[in-house]
Amino acid sequence: MMIKILKYCLIILLFNIFNIKQTMSYEEPKYKTIKSTEVYEIREYGDRLAVEIEYSNEGSGFRYLFNYISGENKSSEKVKMTVPVTQSVKIDMTSPVTQSTQDGKMKMQFFLPSKFTLENAPQPTNERVNLIIIKGGFYAIISYSGRLTNKNFSKYYKKLIIHLNKDNIDFIEPAIRATFNGPFTLPIFRRNEIMIKINYNE
Repeated sequence: MMIKILKYCLIILLFNIFNIKQTMSYEEPKYKTIKSTEVYEIREYGDRLAVEIEYSNEGSGFRYLFNYISGENKSSEKVKMTVPVTQSVKIDMTSPVTQSTQDGKMKMQFFLPSKFTLENAPQPTNERVNLIIIKGGFYAIISYSGRLTNKNFSKYYKKLIIHLNKDNIDFIEPAIRATFNGPFTLPIFRRNEIMIKINYNE
């Protein structure tokens, strides 16, 4: 019985190691690390091209974006997956986390590979899906592992905000939830980030 359990654990471990290596092979938007503290770091990003959907709390936008990169576009072109997948999240510090922007909607985005521009990127066929340019700027980032729960997100969001206020750094809501791993990755191996755009002078 013990041998079977050990074999099962080994299979799970090997699967997650493979999953991590696969995730690391995905393209990630380039950035410059400006400052690092024990809690967060400040990064400078350039402009990025993304495909975006806006949706309500009752539905998920993931499948629409996944369909787009799987070939549901005007040129029927498959687009290579990149990381992270991002969601805008409006936070009320005095109540449970709510996943919505101020107008009651969430925005989910897939970044497109750097070879694409607005001119040559596949055009969406679903009218809810849009190609957008995310303007570059400075972001405060806190990284954490663990499950993709609102409770976990709220814990690290509050930690980041406390330290930004302590360091007198002005930030711009909403916060962004950045996910780097697939749904079957064990929590201990996950790379999650919270990104908040900031007003920052080097």
